[in-house]
Amino acid sequence: MATAPRSRREQQQQTRDALVVAARGAFAEQGYHGANLEAIARDAGFSKGAVYSNFDGKADLFLAVIDANIEVAFAEGGWTVGEHHQVFEGGADESHGEEVSELIEGFALATLEFIATAARDARLSEEMGKRMTILVEGYTTVAAQSRSERDPLQPNELGALLAALDEGAALLSLGGSHAIDQRALRIGMRRILTPGPVEDSTAGVGEPALHDDALRQRFAGAIRAGYTGPDAPRER
Repeated sequence: MATAPRSRREQQQQTRDALVVAARGAFAEQGYHGANLEAIARDAGFSKGAVYSNFDGKADLFLAVIDANIEVAFAEGGWTVGEHHQVFEGGADESHGEEVSELIEGFALATLEFIATAARDARLSEEMGKRMTILVEGYTTVAAQSRSERDPLQPNELGALLAALDEGAALLSLGGSHAIDQRALRIGMRRILTPGPVEDSTAGVGEPALHDDALRQRFAGAIRAGYTGPDAPRER
């Protein structure tokens, strides 16, 4: 049975998706300012014109990658704070653990570059502000699922606090501070939702606090699914 031809909209969406995947890797490896749109298009299997047919430019493409990352992070309503994962467990993925970690850190650094650029541009600042609102709403969903009924703070307040702690810990880590590791971050997020002593373990001691472990797991999965290395061909 013959497969129905893809519609123009489906083809355009597939092109956009491929460009976003390629851009995520390029921004992570080369930074926001260092990434080249022609190279991104070529890595995705298109000409540079495909970028401008789907995005207004580099900033618009970067915002699309942020949108994709937020969607991955808070899919299916988020996660349960305190979940602990072996981020790169299992077979072939384990050998790529360090590379994926570097890509996660690299994109976080590129995001800092973009935020500094957007802060000086009214349109980009407004667009970035919209994403920050969506980000906090994602943490609010997590808070609503995990908060104590006796907590005097509302889910939106707890969500903002979770966002501040998780994103702030990542900023400290990127700045070279080891004051908060993955264990301390996990316990801190749980204390926001359930004040008082929480069950402790040594899991995550010394690991960079680059986002809650469950969130890093999701980012790692998205990167592994879309990134195969600069010299590897992409499937079409």
